[in-house]
Amino acid sequence: METVTMTLTSQPELFLECYNVTPDQFAGKSLAEIAALPAHEGKIQWKLGDFFKFDGKAGETAADTKIVVNGDVRRMKRFGQKMSAGEIVINNDTDMYIGGWMTGGKITVKGNADSFLGIAMEGGEILIEGDAQNHVGSAYRGDWRGMSGGLIRVKGKAGNDIGTAMTGGTIIIEGDAFIHVLTHAEGGTVIIKGDVEGRVGGQMVKGDAYIFGNILYPLPGFKKIATVEKEVDGATYTFDQFIGDLGERKTKKKGEIIYGNIYLKK
Repeated sequence: METVTMTLTSQPELFLECYNVTPDQFAGKSLAEIAALPAHEGKIQWKLGDFFKFDGKAGETAADTKIVVNGDVRRMKRFGQKMSAGEIVINNDTDMYIGGWMTGGKITVKGNADSFLGIAMEGGEILIEGDAQNHVGSAYRGDWRGMSGGLIRVKGKAGNDIGTAMTGGTIIIEGDAFIHVLTHAEGGTVIIKGDVEGRVGGQMVKGDAYIFGNILYPLPGFKKIATVEKEVDGATYTFDQFIGDLGERKTKKKGEIIYGNIYLKK
């Protein structure tokens, strides 16, 4: 795998949309061609080379291309948007929409990520070594299609609206989360290894939420049906199983009603 290292040389006055920073866009291009790729600051179009210097070499294909991002990129959005293969490593905190709509490859952020991480993600893997903000793996605002595949792992805590309208894939938050987990979900798995303040599974049709800590304000639309053992993230634990949201429409499979599940660790 070939590596392109991009190092920040100039900060934007506002925020920079780095939607072209993907292995798909870099693959097969020279460093000069990569530096000429557009980026937007509001309605103003710049070139990536106006803010970054580039070293190394891109691979012939996205799968053969790794991008390393250095510098204070907390004002930079949309790294890895719609990427299909390859790898991105961001050695700092970053802003919103990281890995949005991605279908493959891997993104690692060695810091914190802001909101809308992995929205509408279809495949691939995102690892955040710090915290994430709101709307992890959720639908874009005004849309109903959230994350449908892939894996997002946040080693710190996260905010609200985790997995909204999710239909597939897995989100793992190793710390606490705030409110609204798997709201409007029709599939997928969210694992919260810390506490959640409340509103887990609201208007949920299908999907699984595993909560290792406490839910401060559980919703009334769920009822306990069993105590079960489940393998989660490579280990087996005992959970109280709740089904719901009982106020929502339900489908049947082989004559049995399909519910969403909340598994609360005992």
